Amino acid sequence: MLDTEGRDILKLTLASAVLVWYGILWSLGILGCVAARKRYRLRPRSPLASAPASAVPGVSILRPLKGLDTNLYENLESTFTQEYANYEIFFCVDDEDDQALTVVRDLMTKYPNVKAHIAIRNGVTVGVNPKVNNLMTAYHQAAHDILWVLDSNVMVEAGTLARSVDILNPPPNAPHPPRRRIGVVHHVPYAWVTKHSTGSRIEEAFLNTNHAKMYIAINTVAIDSCVVGKSCLYRKSDLERVDGSLRPIPNADNGGCQPGQRGLAAFGRFLAEDNMIAGALWHELGLRHDLSCDVAKNAVGNMSLMDYIARRIRWVRVRKRMVLAATLVEPLTESVLAGCLASLGLRYLTGFPPWLFLPVHFLVWLLVDMDVFASLAGHPVPANMRWQFFGTWAARELMALPIWFMAIVGNEVEWRGKRYEVMQNGEVRRAGEGGRGVTGWFLRWGRKTADYYEPLEVRE
Repeated sequence: MLDTEGRDILKLTLASAVLVWYGILWSLGILGCVAARKRYRLRPRSPLASAPASAVPGVSILRPLKGLDTNLYENLESTFTQEYANYEIFFCVDDEDDQALTVVRDLMTKYPNVKAHIAIRNGVTVGVNPKVNNLMTAYHQAAHDILWVLDSNVMVEAGTLARSVDILNPPPNAPHPPRRRIGVVHHVPYAWVTKHSTGSRIEEAFLNTNHAKMYIAINTVAIDSCVVGKSCLYRKSDLERVDGSLRPIPNADNGGCQPGQRGLAAFGRFLAEDNMIAGALWHELGLRHDLSCDVAKNAVGNMSLMDYIARRIRWVRVRKRMVLAATLVEPLTESVLAGCLASLGLRYLTGFPPWLFLPVHFLVWLLVDMDVFASLAGHPVPANMRWQFFGTWAARELMALPIWFMAIVGNEVEWRGKRYEVMQNGEVRRAGEGGRGVTGWFLRWGRKTADYYEPLEVRE
């Protein structure tokens, strides 16, 4: 048992540690906010946008498709209109009956001068990840070394490809060349709502504020790989040397590679293949990542509240198996828990009342998040949507800790109607149908769809 003096020392240590952590957390938040202002508020046109095809490296764009996702026509059209002279597009589907092909063929007719291909999977299976299986045919047929993989619910601006290639292949006379070769160029997700449901609005508030702020801050510090693969560019020649083991290749600088299965097929065993590909290029080859000044505009359809909760639980469970320490610390990075702990520590050390500290804490946190939103969107939160945004932002902050507790105790996830068990290092295997226990029942209740992507109505 601790005596009075021992308890006082323990309280002093805990209070001091809490405030030090609070300072570190705010440093990351401010860094993310400032970096977002510098990176996203000015998007200059790349010289590659007007260069001839012979003067720019070729790029193969791979778009995995499954049915008629939200805003599909505009999402796919944005790749046809890239200001870049040397690229091809592969639209990847499981079979010839996929509904997305109607949209694809309309666009191929509208843009006959763009090299566009349809890649049918035809049963090719390299793992349990359906997206990787979907991409394999196009991966083998791609004519260029640089690959740009975009999810079907992502729309990008016309200058995105040129600006991204500028970073992946910097010119010899670049003013600030990277110390290590860039292996991945990725784009921060920016959510925009097409149907005004509760879950969609909360997802928008999360992705465009706290998620973006921390994502940009972590990538600015760049002490480890942190990539969300909504939109990523990397080289096929690099991918063909790694296997997802994250073990450094001893002679990587001299063209060394991992033994056994390598390339995209090696990542079919992971659910978060995008994060693992980026991690493999970082750790196995010693390459680095960079963000361009573009965003991956993520169209969010009719997402219910339960769809949102299920989605967050899914990715917490995946992260838990990939980066356990970071996942365990995650609640301490949220405004509610961090603010409450900081208020208690400050009261113990200085006597400052929590009832006065917490309103200031939440107000400043909200203002920083709104500034990040404005940087990504190119404009502040619209005045007529401001109170609704405040409500969904507050709901997201309040739900973060309960969602984390629900996620941390299980390993099963659902993705596009199929259940998986997440194993060590983020590998997955198919699980039995139907969730187990109270959590499984809770997640099935109130969901609109197997995932939040809403099929569009097809007009005859």
